Amino acid sequence: GKNKPKKRVPRQEPSNWKEILRGIEEMRANKDAEVDKYGCEVFFDESFPPQECRFHVLIAAMMSSQTKDPVNAAAMGRLIKHGLTVESMLEIDQQELAQLIRPVGFFNHKAKYIKQTVAILRKQAEADGKDVVEIPDTYEGLIGLPGVGPKMATLVMNCAWNNAVGICVDTHVHRISNRLKWVKTWNKNNPKSQNPEKTRAELEDWLPKEHWGPINPLLVGFGQTICLPRGPKCSECKIRGVCPSA
Repeated sequence: GKNKPKKRVPRQEPSNWKEILRGIEEMRANKDAEVDKYGCEVFFDESFPPQECRFHVLIAAMMSSQTKDPVNAAAMGRLIKHGLTVESMLEIDQQELAQLIRPVGFFNHKAKYIKQTVAILRKQAEADGKDVVEIPDTYEGLIGLPGVGPKMATLVMNCAWNNAVGICVDTHVHRISNRLKWVKTWNKNNPKSQNPEKTRAELEDWLPKEHWGPINPLLVGFGQTICLPRGPKCSECKIRGVCPSA
C-alpha cells in the first residue's frame, strides 16, 4: 500500500572522515575537557573490586541525566565515601540517599530508581545462585532497569564491560556530527526538539565499529573546548579547512 513506512536508506560514509577524525584526535590529545575529568570512565577505579567498579559506573550513568558533570562527580564522591556497594544501597534509607546525591537533577526520582535497581540486582543474583551481585552484562538487561534509557545502557556497556554495542550520542555528538555533515538529522524547524537516536543510527551505518566507543568522549571533549554550541572557535580549529560548516 501507499502508506507503508519508508525504509531507511543507510547513510554512505563521508569521503574525508578519517582525515577529520585524525584532526580531532590531535586537538584532543592533551585531554583538557570536562569529560576527561568527569566522564563515566573516571568512575572505573581499579582500587575497588571489578564488580564494584561496574556498579559505580552504572550509578554514575543513572545520575548523569539532566546534571552537569562536576555536580554528578561530587555526588559520586559523597556516595563512594559513604560506601557505594549494592549492600550499602539496599540498607540506606531512600530519603537519606536523596539528600546524599542532591543537587543532581531529579534527585528524589533517582534515589527511588537506585533503590529499585539494587533490589532487582540482589534478586537476580539470588535467582542465579551467585554470592557476588553483578550489574547486567547485556544492553537488554541494563535497559530493563528503572531509570536507565538507551543512551545510558550503551554508555554502561562501553564503560563497565568494554563492549561497544552502539554509539552513545549526546548533544555534543549530535551537533558536531551534523556540523561535519556526517549525518543529516538536525531539526532546523525546532532546534529544541532534536533526535539523537536518528544520529546514532546514521553514524552506525558507516563508522567502523572500533570507533564506536571512543567517538563519544572524543567528540564530547571537542564540543566542550573548541566546537562549542554557540560561538565555535573555528579560528583555533585544525580541521576548519575541511569542515563544511567552518
